[in-house]
Amino acid sequence: MGDSRSVERFSNVLSGVVKLTKTLSDGRQQIVGLQFAPDFLGRPFQSESTLTAEAATDVELCSFPRQALERMMKEQPNLEHRLLEQKLRELDQARDWMVALGRKTASEKIASFLLMIVHNIDPAAGPERRRAAFDLPLSRAEIADFLGLTVETVSRQITRLRGENVIRIENNRHVIVDDIGRLAARAGD
Repeated sequence: MGDSRSVERFSNVLSGVVKLTKTLSDGRQQIVGLQFAPDFLGRPFQSESTLTAEAATDVELCSFPRQALERMMKEQPNLEHRLLEQKLRELDQARDWMVALGRKTASEKIASFLLMIVHNIDPAAGPERRRAAFDLPLSRAEIADFLGLTVETVSRQITRLRGENVIRIENNRHVIVDDIGRLAARAGD
């Protein structure tokens, strides 16, 4: 089991992507989640965490002491409600990832990963949005780690999605999705 770290501050992601990792007792790390704006980093009323948060891209955060957040939650129940909604959303996403990691093919895993980014880069865009463009927040090695695949498999599947015109890639990291519906179909959604 990984070491626990004292949690002194909480943060709200204003922009960018934060990766959450867990370190095993032998030092290996596993990426266990990604946080996007306007996600909240940290768990109220918990003074220790076994997860590490690290910027995956340029990130802007609004950070404040743990005690201040806990006091604000008591004074403003709507804040506690918002945090509860986020945690429930994260639980649903974790369950979806259990299915993705346990049952989906490598191609579906890559498409699901890209679709997750599409849905989180601009959640206000709504379901009617048909196109998206973004920079990959993780390297191919980190994507492989996150999805339980090899780097070679990640590269092959990204190349395959490009060859089938599901995605376009510029400068090795900028992904363009011209038809989100096609990507969703490839993800098995």
